[in-house]
Amino acid sequence: MGQAPPVRALTLLGAACPDAAPDALAKLPVGERDARLMTLRKWTFGSRMVCVATCAGCGERLELSFGADQLFTKNETVSTESLSLTVEEYELSFRLPNSLDLAELVSVKDPDAGHTLLLERCLSKAERHGKRVSITELPAFVLESLVTRMGEIDKTGNLQLLLDCPQCAQHSQAIFDIESFFWKEINAWAIRMLREVHKLATAYGWRELDILNMSAWRRQVYLNLIGA
Repeated sequence: MGQAPPVRALTLLGAACPDAAPDALAKLPVGERDARLMTLRKWTFGSRMVCVATCAGCGERLELSFGADQLFTKNETVSTESLSLTVEEYELSFRLPNSLDLAELVSVKDPDAGHTLLLERCLSKAERHGKRVSITELPAFVLESLVTRMGEIDKTGNLQLLLDCPQCAQHSQAIFDIESFFWKEINAWAIRMLREVHKLATAYGWRELDILNMSAWRRQVYLNLIGA
């Protein structure tokens, strides 16, 4: 509960992939990481998802229902090492953002500063006519091209839900964060399980471990018997 979201995402992946090296999971591009989190979510709660968003125009609460496969399509295999991009006379070498980068941004409050820090971490080299230049010397159109290229390569790294408001007819987009969505589901499930344990332990005096080792069906039978 006390972990920052990027660290929590890696905790979930580590539980699902015990044979994978933690460092390797941390260096996965964000889109690949989120696709794996979605697979874990499908294993845990199924592929159907229901969420609530707010219309940017009128504030109406919108309920959305969709399948996991509608959001996450398999990325082409992408190297976690250096990629290249040429924008007019600028030659760039970069990599895609990963969980380590996102963890560094947690304490950054200013969005512009966070954007710059992320690009600084991902941009390994920038040259103009063979001469090295710093990120502060790069024109805005070059940085915009870099961000666009990152999005093209890692298509699931920044998912947007399309919202159509029946109240004001405005079309808008909302970011979908699988880590936050999945964690809220896990948290709600855990609290529900603790309540079931509490009711059965109070009624029968059973140990927590014995109750948790029961099947969900058997627990529900006992809960029905005590009128819970």
